[in-house]
Amino acid sequence: MKKKENVIDKNYLEFIPERNSLLTWKTDKKGIVTLDVENTGFFNRLAQKCFNRPKYTHVHLDKLGSFVWPLIDGKKNIIELGKEVDAHFGEEAAPLYERLAKFFQVLESYHFIKLNKDV
Repeated sequence: MKKKENVIDKNYLEFIPERNSLLTWKTDKKGIVTLDVENTGFFNRLAQKCFNRPKYTHVHLDKLGSFVWPLIDGKKNIIELGKEVDAHFGEEAAPLYERLAKFFQVLESYHFIKLNKDV
């Protein structure tokens, strides 16, 4: 069987990201964003009681992700967000749109954001 290539099948630049309203987050002194994800469901509760697993998982974003996360307002598409990232980071963010597309793909896969079609 042929191995499936890791291909982004959507044009993420056309989408407008919107944060999950159930997700809480905070920024530390260094500007790093931490997302607080509640571990819900039967197996998570079982693991919390039996194995002392935490009720919340804390996801720390990197420098680029911490800059982008507060900019997600449900109105700007990824191209507009990319322009702000480029103005702030310059060459440090290269390859810019490939990194942003992968970043938003990961956020969407964990249901941290919802991607709305640009109208």
